[in-house]
Amino acid sequence: MTNTLFDEVRLGSLLLPNRLVMAPMSRTRAGADGVPQPIMATYYRQRATAGLIIAEATTPNQVGQTYPDIPGIHRAAQVDGWRRVTAAAGGRMFLQLQHGGRIGHPDNSGLHPVAPSPIPLPGTIFTRDGHQPTVTPREMTTGEIRATIADFAAAAGNAIDAGFAGVEVHAGNGYLLHQFLAQNTNHRTDSYGGPVANRVRFVVEVVRAVAGAIGAERVGVRVSPGNTANGIEEGDTGAIYRTLLGELAGDGLAYLHVAFADPEDGFFRAEWPGVLIANPALPWPGPLPEDGGRRAGERLLAAGADLVSLGRAFLANPDLVARLRAGAPLNPLRGREFMYTGGESGYTDYPVLDTVAV
Repeated sequence: MTNTLFDEVRLGSLLLPNRLVMAPMSRTRAGADGVPQPIMATYYRQRATAGLIIAEATTPNQVGQTYPDIPGIHRAAQVDGWRRVTAAAGGRMFLQLQHGGRIGHPDNSGLHPVAPSPIPLPGTIFTRDGHQPTVTPREMTTGEIRATIADFAAAAGNAIDAGFAGVEVHAGNGYLLHQFLAQNTNHRTDSYGGPVANRVRFVVEVVRAVAGAIGAERVGVRVSPGNTANGIEEGDTGAIYRTLLGELAGDGLAYLHVAFADPEDGFFRAEWPGVLIANPALPWPGPLPEDGGRRAGERLLAAGADLVSLGRAFLANPDLVARLRAGAPLNPLRGREFMYTGGESGYTDYPVLDTVAV
């Protein structure tokens, strides 16, 4: 029998009331110091009927900060801020850990960005003073690689202290871990560059260090195979992910989260023995389908996914689970100018249904 989006499912020690996952989405509502603000507790509490919430990309160290007002998890005040969020939203939350690598700027982090190789992000980057030209990152030394791995592990421990059930290591969308995987951003000649087996090494070491800190059953990994966001050109996509999943498949991780999954290509169901979260490939930057991605998600379940993550549909519909269950119309998503501008507008002020069966 085919699973439905509204079935219960177990994820490690968590019993999820449905198979709908709120995907991690940056909303830049933290303070300038990376401390989550009270409005973020309201935002996540409103969406707590999701089977699982994966909270937005959060930096494990200062140099990993991407844009202004991105939350961190490497200082005590940041941990305290996140603790207020998890207390408000309940226990079914993972926190995504993301290091920007070359996607950073001294005006945002106060530090010069680092990356596998000194290859700049094309174009400009958003800072507090508007868009500015990107800077050429400094190539990470092996000592800095080891320190960054330790920072990820420490951040994972902080996330558990803050009340999260686990963490998701972000290895996609052109950020630091993805930069190590891709040919065009990793020109290293040491054991972290060159052949695919070397280029996956950093991701594997980060994931295993995080698992060693908090337990593999509390660790998920997100990948976005073939994604060209942020100037990424992987070059040998199939070999990258066969090698990476071959390394991690036996580690007992909580889940693999595949972004922009296509049910026609199997999205690694054959290669991944554990829980698989699939994120459907919906039009971007075009409008969402009227059902918010429900039919696409159902196709992914039929193809073997265990859970389905949706992003923009959860932004506009705090009560998305109830709306989908009832077949009720969805709120339209407001313009992108409301996504990152701060405050309640386009964040915590979307309406909910007055009455609906849940």
